Amino acid sequence: MVKHIVMWRLKDAAHGNTPQVNARLIKEKLEALRSRISGLVCIEVGIDFSRTDSSADVVLYSEFVDRRALQEYQSHPEHEALKPFIGEASAERRLVDYEL
Repeated sequence: MVKHIVMWRLKDAAHGNTPQVNARLIKEKLEALRSRISGLVCIEVGIDFSRTDSSADVVLYSEFVDRRALQEYQSHPEHEALKPFIGEASAERRLVDYEL
């Protein structure tokens, strides 16, 4: 099992939206991948409510059957289609991939 966790801090404005609107759109877009990508076992997207200096705005928690499934997810056309929107909305991105 591989776990893939990504956190984003969002820009003050992007796509003509506030960070809160973009966070909600990112959540909807990522969660729409559920059951659409082989090897993706679990996907969960959270929006931060603490709004502290050290918090991110959005977190993605996902599980894959193995490293190959994670690699296939990264290059899957439906995932690739989300990258420009998320990239433009993001000021900072951090990730951790690990195996159990």
